[in-house]
Amino acid sequence: MSFAAPGIFVMKRNVIDQERNVPALVTFIANKLSSSASTAYRRELSVGLIEWRVLVQLAIEPNISANRICAIAGLDKAAVSRAVRSLADRGLVKVSAANGRRNALALTAAGRRLHDRGMPVARERERRLLTGLSAAEREILIRLLTRLHERLPYVAALAGDVPRPPRARRVLGRTR
Repeated sequence: MSFAAPGIFVMKRNVIDQERNVPALVTFIANKLSSSASTAYRRELSVGLIEWRVLVQLAIEPNISANRICAIAGLDKAAVSRAVRSLADRGLVKVSAANGRRNALALTAAGRRLHDRGMPVARERERRLLTGLSAAEREILIRLLTRLHERLPYVAALAGDVPRPPRARRVLGRTR
């Protein structure tokens, strides 16, 4: 409690300062970027944001599972499953059996072309976001965001949401 004037008490409110709270700022930025990206990719490519993220990840790392996409991008499994199904139905993604029961996903030629058509949109969005930052500031921002990203498992552990360790892979009869 503090005193504003003689005899008047002002209660200090226990609230988050949204202009200084890093999780709030990051969330606001991510939400607004996602919303405008969804509009842009729907308009330019006729795909939703989750579908675009699947295309991007498969362009980077072909022949991976939907679970891998979820782990990398932090996406909901059900949303990725729906996106993969939609992309496969449109002939943009090929689903093939791999590792026994897991499916490997890869872009088809049409999926690669669609991805490549979307890259100028993605690059322009990034350029506009970073306009006003020097090259050195951009590098600092990337380093800081990378460090924050590395802390996410520690933050998730607070809610008991501890990620499972990766399964050991068998290579030439040995477990790695």
